[in-house]
Amino acid sequence: MKLVITEKNDAAEKIAALLSEAGKPKKDKVYDTPVYRFTRDGEEWVTIGLRGHILAPDFPSELKFTNKQGWFAVSEEGEVLPADVPDGLPRPPFKKKKPFLEDGVDIKGWKVPSLPYLVWAPIEKLPAEKGIIRSLKNLAKKADSVVIGTDFDREGELIGSDALSQVLEVNPGVSVTRARYSAYTKGEIDHAFANLVSLDQDLADAGESRQYIDLIWGAALTRYLTMARFGGFGNVRSAGRVQTPTLALVVERERERLVFKPEDYWVIGGQASAKGSDQFKIAHAQGRFLDKKAAETAFSHVEGATGGTVTSVTKKQRTQRPPAPFNTTSLQAAAAAEGLSPARTMRLAESLYMDGLISYPRVDNTVYPPSLDLRATAKMLAGVPQYAPYVGQLLKASEIHATRGKQFDTDHPPIYPTGVGDPSKLEPAEWKLYNLVARRFLATLSDPAVIEGTKLQIDVAGEPFSASGDVLKVAGFRGIYPYGLKKDEQLPPLAEGDAVDVSDLVLTAKQTEPPARYSQGKLIQEMEKRGLGTKSTRASIIERLYTVKYLKNDPVEPSQLGMAIIDALHEFAPRITTPDMTSELEQDMTKVAQGTDTQGQVVYHSRALLAGMLDALIEHKDDLGEAIADAVTADARVGKCPKCGKDLVIKSSAKTRGSFVGCMGWPDCDVTYPLPSGVRYEALEGDAAVCPECGAPRIKCKPFRAKAYEICVNPKCPTNYEPDLKVGECKVCAAAGRHGDLIAHKSERSGKRFIRCTNYDECGVSYPLPARGKLMATNETCPECGAPMIIVETARGPWKKCVNMDCPTNERKTPARGRGRGGVTAKAAKKSAGATAGAKKSATKKSASASASKKAVSTSAAKKTAAKKPAAKRGTTKKAAPAE
Repeated sequence: MKLVITEKNDAAEKIAALLSEAGKPKKDKVYDTPVYRFTRDGEEWVTIGLRGHILAPDFPSELKFTNKQGWFAVSEEGEVLPADVPDGLPRPPFKKKKPFLEDGVDIKGWKVPSLPYLVWAPIEKLPAEKGIIRSLKNLAKKADSVVIGTDFDREGELIGSDALSQVLEVNPGVSVTRARYSAYTKGEIDHAFANLVSLDQDLADAGESRQYIDLIWGAALTRYLTMARFGGFGNVRSAGRVQTPTLALVVERERERLVFKPEDYWVIGGQASAKGSDQFKIAHAQGRFLDKKAAETAFSHVEGATGGTVTSVTKKQRTQRPPAPFNTTSLQAAAAAEGLSPARTMRLAESLYMDGLISYPRVDNTVYPPSLDLRATAKMLAGVPQYAPYVGQLLKASEIHATRGKQFDTDHPPIYPTGVGDPSKLEPAEWKLYNLVARRFLATLSDPAVIEGTKLQIDVAGEPFSASGDVLKVAGFRGIYPYGLKKDEQLPPLAEGDAVDVSDLVLTAKQTEPPARYSQGKLIQEMEKRGLGTKSTRASIIERLYTVKYLKNDPVEPSQLGMAIIDALHEFAPRITTPDMTSELEQDMTKVAQGTDTQGQVVYHSRALLAGMLDALIEHKDDLGEAIADAVTADARVGKCPKCGKDLVIKSSAKTRGSFVGCMGWPDCDVTYPLPSGVRYEALEGDAAVCPECGAPRIKCKPFRAKAYEICVNPKCPTNYEPDLKVGECKVCAAAGRHGDLIAHKSERSGKRFIRCTNYDECGVSYPLPARGKLMATNETCPECGAPMIIVETARGPWKKCVNMDCPTNERKTPARGRGRGGVTAKAAKKSAGATAGAKKSATKKSASASASKKAVSTSAAKKTAAKKPAAKRGTTKKAAPAE
């Protein structure tokens, strides 16, 4: 039996389908792990998908020391792990005061004195996916040969190497090969499995080096920053080897903006037109006037002018070359300009790759390999109606040549389309990205565009004015790739001496602008330029900085906390914040991949760099802690307390993990306000930040994938008031011989909405309601469970729903498509959801003979105990996770 190991279940299923010679592969399970069985060349094959990394690096709990063994740790399996701790660090015996033990140091607890030891602690690989490992070993025992089919990059090679280590534990002599591919197409997969190679252990070691180094730096710096000022509005202060210098880039740009001194200048502009033509913009030929008097003098000459004379016409053509093929960085930058964040772009690209629609999306290469049939790929795209006319013209050429970028390697080709995308079958964001990739590919095969620029010089009352416009004369690649193309600003056909009408001349005062903030796409490009991170990690690093609230908005802006952390680190350990050190370590890991350096030497070098910086940080822990505390308070502030005048800030509840607004004057001042769950919050500025009705702060709430809205944080404010609404009658009460009305109500204490029976204390009937949206009664009951039906009107339109969240009609919708390393596919989730819904519907049909009232009684009775809990604690939305 031949065993194929892939990175994800999707990949296992896809490869099995492409390799099978006898129909559809048979889906099976080994324990709880799906596998796919098929035959090829008369041999039995089995594919199994992992879930990304099945082994995870971690530190042991303690470091021990004896005179005989020196420093060491003991793994979970009892293996002794030597530790290369420098002689300068104190040794046992210690007094028993945490983190110090009598014979060693506790490095699992978060204590500042343990950090110098943590830097040198050994690392062990622990099972992260025990169920998959168990299934893998079961299959490996029976395998005659094994093929590693994980993605071909450092991380994929490491995942394959870790899986192989588990295979060799149970089948040491098994034959092992490696399949490398760049797309899930029949031709690509057949070629990869017909040309198997060996696993690249150097590449895997480079990936593992990154794992170890990032663990060491991340653990030490994150624990240090957290313990420097433990407490506040979400405790964990994340940091990392790449994350910190990336944040420093953003902070550096913000500092440039803050010290920027704007200069005043003045411009004179207006409109002009020729007979029968549209108006076009004109501006004084001097452009910016730095002297206000000179500007006013020039304007006095033309104020009220109604005509002018063309003094010269200049036309010049320029050629715009087609773009280079997409690699990961250029794809992320282009997608960011279209509204897709780099992290989301990579999730969408992974989904399209797994669906066989684009090639492998984590690449540096910008040169198509000779083996790629450009004409055949273009011809395939003719199957997309939007591209068909352009492709037809493109294929008329006897030869097709592609542009070449500056980066070339042989691991993977640039990103190109491998299948025909259908907008009706893809999510809108998926189609947007596929459309970008497909059009970029066709653009790289196209001719240059020719743009004609025209410049007019116009005399208006003795003052020189000018106008310019561009016209696309030869579309070339712009016929298929409009991204970044400015709208034609065509000027009328004018000649020297022609008269034009002039109007709307104005003198405008302006100021010079500070350097622009980075967009996420530009930040990705800057990270690549500075050697920060890799094509696979840059997007997730930026996403992480947003998650821990060091960054906000787009264009990217640092929070007060982000700026405080960089400023403090820059003062006490400046090298941590610069790209140089990180770039140096990246080069070290590249040497491991090339086989010119070893993993042990590179990791040791990294430990030594960090240890040298940590001493200065620990010495100034209190100084850094104060800076963090002030910054956190500034970021969390939403306004002034109407009772005592101190700051109101967003806090996290240690008990519920939810967020609320509380006064900094606590415990002397007890003013608190609840916050909606499941949304991100942003303080407002100026008049909008204070509620005109009650004086409490107003905030902006940003739900996930929904329109942002502004609210007053005071649930008792008249702006938050909603009148009670009768939505039906209580069937439980009716069955008991009494009358009860079901009333939709919004709590003035918590701001939550719910439906509750007027006899709630007796019947316990209550239902949660969506947090937002106008409610309307329908006077209808659900045919499935007998609960009331209501209409909720939102920005997306009205929708009718049953208020009983346990009703089969309220099955959760399928999550959005997309996959990441170790993710579950949307198709699998949809299938599972469908099976669950089917089972519930089947159960419902069996009890169809029962009356609607009996069903309502049954449902309510079963939940009676739970229903008596306060409705505010039974909402359907999850509490906001505590800030890190």
